[in-house]
Amino acid sequence: MATDPTLESIQVGKPRTISGAKPWVTGFLKDAVEGPVWLDTENLDGDGQADMDHHGGPHKAVCVYSASHYPEWRTRLNLPELPWGSFGENFTVGELTEQDVCIGDVWSVGGAVVEVSQPRQPCWKLARRWDIKDLALQVQNTGRTGWYFRVLTQGVVSSGMPLVLVNRCWERWTVAEANRVMHIDKRDLDAAAQLAAIPQLSPSWKATLRKRMDHDEPPDESKRLGN
Repeated sequence: MATDPTLESIQVGKPRTISGAKPWVTGFLKDAVEGPVWLDTENLDGDGQADMDHHGGPHKAVCVYSASHYPEWRTRLNLPELPWGSFGENFTVGELTEQDVCIGDVWSVGGAVVEVSQPRQPCWKLARRWDIKDLALQVQNTGRTGWYFRVLTQGVVSSGMPLVLVNRCWERWTVAEANRVMHIDKRDLDAAAQLAAIPQLSPSWKATLRKRMDHDEPPDESKRLGN
């Protein structure tokens, strides 16, 4: 890439209860923050998750989404003012998409060093947030999922900082290719085995892929994608 991509915006938010016919608790709603933010091994300062079984932790410390996807979503969803952070991401990044980022990539941003651990798997909370029943499925099917960083070196980050690629070991295994294996070509067991063998891939993705290989059966996604 000609220039380093940029951290366009940072969003954080603590879990809160959303009232309505079916009240729910979520850390999905995040607000943009200006100035420096401390990034530790599990969270940005001021951030949190409601469901720690499926979100957060060291392998999902930072949720990342591409700014490049927003124009299409604003048109497609008829939400012209859709702001950064609308997909629950902590980092909104420019000049990077799922085709540009590989599993195991090491990036520096500010004083922190981060590593791509897995694609993001959208869940029903995204759909409920925007009252669009199939939005999580739309995100998954388009491949515009985003991805997660684990934190190798804690440090201070702020919007406007460049992201600099430090190391790439698995050029074939872009986030887009990992999404293909997990969600599209579910019977490609050879590719599933190769993806599962990547040391930097998150334990949860490894477990899902290995279960598929052992039983030749894709996982049931209805609960995650349901609303």
